[in-house]
Amino acid sequence: MSDLFDHPRQSEESPLADRMRPQSLDDIIGQDHIVGPGRLLRRAIAADRLSSLIFYGPPGTGKTSLARVIANTTKAYFTSLNAVLAGIKDIREAIEQAEDRRRLYNKRTILFVDEVHRWNKAQQDALLPWVENGTVILVGATTENPFFEVNRALVSRSRIFQLLSLNREELLKTALNAVHNREKGYGKWKLAFEAGALEHLVEVASGDARSLLNALELAVETTPKTWPPQDDTEINISLEAAEESIQRRAVLYDKDGDYHFDTVSAFIKSLRGSDVDAALYWLARMVRAGEDPAFIFRRMIIFAGEDVGMADPAAISIVISCAGAFDRIGFPEGNFPLSQACIYLATAPKSNSSMAFFDALKEVEKEDAEIPNHLRDASRDKTSFGHGEGYVYPHAYRDHWVAQQYLPSSLQGKTFYVPSEIGYEKKIRGDVLKRKEIQSSVLFSEDSQKYRSDEEFLSWGPARNKKEEWLKRLESGKGKLLLGDRDAIMTEASLVRYSRVLILHGGDGLLLWEALRKTPEGLVACCLDREEEQKALLSFSANVLLSEDERPLFYIPGGRSTKSDASFPEDHLPAKEEAERVFHCAVFDRILCREPWRRLPKNRETQEVFFAFAEKTKKLLSSQGAIILLQSPPALGERLSRLLSAECNAPEALTEKLALAEQAFFNPADSLLNKAGLWNEFTLVSAFKESGFKTTIKVLRQSEERLLFAKDISFWFSEKSSWGAFMSQALGDKDFQEIKTLLTERAGKGPLLWQWTSLLSQHSAA
Repeated sequence: MSDLFDHPRQSEESPLADRMRPQSLDDIIGQDHIVGPGRLLRRAIAADRLSSLIFYGPPGTGKTSLARVIANTTKAYFTSLNAVLAGIKDIREAIEQAEDRRRLYNKRTILFVDEVHRWNKAQQDALLPWVENGTVILVGATTENPFFEVNRALVSRSRIFQLLSLNREELLKTALNAVHNREKGYGKWKLAFEAGALEHLVEVASGDARSLLNALELAVETTPKTWPPQDDTEINISLEAAEESIQRRAVLYDKDGDYHFDTVSAFIKSLRGSDVDAALYWLARMVRAGEDPAFIFRRMIIFAGEDVGMADPAAISIVISCAGAFDRIGFPEGNFPLSQACIYLATAPKSNSSMAFFDALKEVEKEDAEIPNHLRDASRDKTSFGHGEGYVYPHAYRDHWVAQQYLPSSLQGKTFYVPSEIGYEKKIRGDVLKRKEIQSSVLFSEDSQKYRSDEEFLSWGPARNKKEEWLKRLESGKGKLLLGDRDAIMTEASLVRYSRVLILHGGDGLLLWEALRKTPEGLVACCLDREEEQKALLSFSANVLLSEDERPLFYIPGGRSTKSDASFPEDHLPAKEEAERVFHCAVFDRILCREPWRRLPKNRETQEVFFAFAEKTKKLLSSQGAIILLQSPPALGERLSRLLSAECNAPEALTEKLALAEQAFFNPADSLLNKAGLWNEFTLVSAFKESGFKTTIKVLRQSEERLLFAKDISFWFSEKSSWGAFMSQALGDKDFQEIKTLLTERAGKGPLLWQWTSLLSQHSAA
């Protein structure tokens, strides 16, 4: 049984790639998504608490190097097998020795298996029971997708970590480390590279650090007449030597410059012009220059939708299938699906009729037209408002089609999509235009009026009048509202498997569990209001069988007090040093919070509060990090004037008077009211911009059925309420009392639809 790690100190005769292998986690270049600060794998290696692992990635990305770091770090006995050379006999020998160590010395064994996918099913099955009972901890390495090439049973008992090809900056750093390292590299000599020589090695290596170091070694050691030369000898590496060392001629192609964009433009225009030979030529130019195949496939997928479109609807599926095939097999065989996609698109019929969407988008931007009543959702408001009334079910008719109104009334007769006479569209053109003509004729006739009603029916039906049923509906509506908030925040956050996430006010678990599901190789930390929340969340994480390494980390401001003194979001944030101590990570990729400002101090300017929060969070963000907040500001909240009009049949003059008074009350420009926390999106944006953030804001509108209680109305209309005190003066006592009476009468007639307007904001470093 061979062991890759029997001689950790390499000799000068060892290949450069072997001599330059990292010895610790800090030596590893790249793969920050799995071994960066705070990541799960880094924590597990540092704590020597490994479970079975499989490292999956292209050659030269550091799979064996990670295994070496584990060997240098662990207190367990570390041994290795190469699946190309080892058979079942070697596996049994390794297992017997591991059992002896466990029985005699209570010592764990970590078994590293390089090229684990090379073992057949019988060989992998021979290892399975011993991984299952903990006799060995498996660390496997494979260049093939383990979900296809490794037994499912073995995969299900292992955590999969995907290593990515090194980018240009990481490869250049790898090369320069070798050039300057006096002990293991070429730091003893004065190396100089002709313009473009080192860059050529980096480009052609295509993310493979081993290939880069092997080429560098060949270029350096074959340049002098004898090797090794005297110390301080000058060695000049020419572009020709770099090309010969990696057996590829340098191609004029700057991935960040004009030539890159010009070549891509030539490729797309050749596809659009159906010149298959030219398209293949420009494709070959890009592949030869080391262009990322994922970029090429992305452009072809866009082309399939934009330029082929409905002339051949299968085109996009074929290109996506070719992209998936490439991901499975890689270069050099991946040239076949790459070429197939190119040839298919070049020879396919062309139509850009999908551009019709942008014509529709222009109409939407002009006016947000009302949805016809018969097209509205009848499952919620049919009895109350008549939603869905008049809709005709097409499947009840011959040919499964019937003419009725689908566009808003203001857009009747508008045509966005006109099929071409090419390819598949030629087949559907007749049906599409025929139906459009019939529909237009019917909808503009007098008989169509029954389908065009946009009137709202505001009477509330008597069927659901039990208080218990209303309360149940109210609770259900709130749950839907919360899930809507969560989904909106998570969509905006765009978390990946290795994201580091910090959640504020996370005691309800709404964002916490979803973040854990989305970041299995990352870190989820949570700031809580009180210790009881931590106990409940820890109990739940134990119930769902999360291991200690997988559980979230918690921080309670003010230590382990029953209730913290932190009233505002900036008070919940730990300082950078405290975050490092509690979370073992000083920076985060995303900071999330729902309703951060649950109350605002009346003795401080609102913008000052926002600015303090922005300044503190900025210190905890990574360079590419972002803060995602969802907050419902009072200035954008439900207005009683709308309810008065929609729910109480109030006189129009009274409603308008109340609306003007509310507009004045919720004006954040009033400094007195601003101190009371009445703010809007402009207050938030200006505070974060002042702190150096780039801010984007989306308005999220939701609604819930809500009961209106007499005690709520009594409070709103009392002098204790700032709203009530203001409105009493603005409206006068007579109108003030009339509005209160109307709302009190409405409170006894069942729930009403309460509208919520929230700001979903993302703040990233400018």
